[in-house]
Amino acid sequence: MNQRTYQICTNCVMDTTDTKITFDDKGVCDHCNRFYKNILPNWHTDEKGWESLQKIVKKIEKEGEEKDFDCIMGMSGGIDSSYLTYIAKEKLGLRPLVFHVDAGWDSQEAVNNIEVLVDKLDLDLYTEVIDWEEMRDLQLAFFKSGVPHIDTPQDHAFFAMMYKFAERHKVRYILTGANYSTECIRNPIEWMYYQSDSIQIKDIHKQFGTRPLVTFPLTTILRHKVYLRYIKGIKVITPLNYISYRKAEAMQLLAEKFGWQTYPQKHFESRFTKFYEGYWLFKKFGYDTRKVQYSSLILTDQMSREEALEKLSHSPYDEDSIKQEFEYVATKLGISVEELQVYMDSPHKSYKDYKSQQNIYMVGAKLMKLFGLELGGKR
Repeated sequence: MNQRTYQICTNCVMDTTDTKITFDDKGVCDHCNRFYKNILPNWHTDEKGWESLQKIVKKIEKEGEEKDFDCIMGMSGGIDSSYLTYIAKEKLGLRPLVFHVDAGWDSQEAVNNIEVLVDKLDLDLYTEVIDWEEMRDLQLAFFKSGVPHIDTPQDHAFFAMMYKFAERHKVRYILTGANYSTECIRNPIEWMYYQSDSIQIKDIHKQFGTRPLVTFPLTTILRHKVYLRYIKGIKVITPLNYISYRKAEAMQLLAEKFGWQTYPQKHFESRFTKFYEGYWLFKKFGYDTRKVQYSSLILTDQMSREEALEKLSHSPYDEDSIKQEFEYVATKLGISVEELQVYMDSPHKSYKDYKSQQNIYMVGAKLMKLFGLELGGKR
């Protein structure tokens, strides 16, 4: 089999480490062309976007009349969810219940950021704690499976628990920090498979897990995309897509106004995600998620291509502290450093090696784009 010649996009910094990437005759990748064709013409962060958001806000307020809160909002302590918390309360006048899922890996910075925002904005915080022994067992199963996407258990638990809470308490609106400004390019499926695929989670756990998942929250793509949305009427709102959201400016505002603490990289509010994206994916598979993150910032005029290339010339992890991080993860999971290294050195597997619902995702993605419900997405 001939190895593909290395190529990098002339517009962003995505390259052939994404094996499905294609380029036009000018060397511009399909990620960029999809953004310019599908997202940019339909993405309004001006007065038109604000007016659209205000209409949604009025519906949320009406639904929340005489209730303790009018919506719930996922909060990780990261920049997107933190800025959303500020916007929802201070700019939109909403009364969100701040919803946090503790999967056992919160960094101290994340804990502090959540506390200062909730306290200074006078909001209520609701925290769901995932059973650690079940989380630990499922995460170890993913390590043993050899797939790249070992953060799936944590991500799945986050949104499954939030949907479960919304359904139980008859909450019609969920606010999330998802946005085009910093996420207009998505990680390729081979890097990060769909976190909502419970069929794959169950298959990997069945093969490599050691204890039953009694309380671990599981959902399915059909349940939260079809049943909860169209039958139960639970709507997911992404307010940051309707306003001008500049990452650097948002971080500065949060730091000055609340004493919010920054992270070295997007998603590093979780100690596990920091290890996963900063070291595991890069060292074991050669996948550098910074390429996706920086490319999104390039396309939205928040970073130059030259700056991104300079940053990418350096390792995504700190050479001086990675040994301690490696030891921390091993100890937290209750295994030896040697055992974790065995998983690091094991043969590469992918989502294709296990049962999945990929066909449903593919059909669903085509329908969503056909009806204009999804402008971006994985491929």
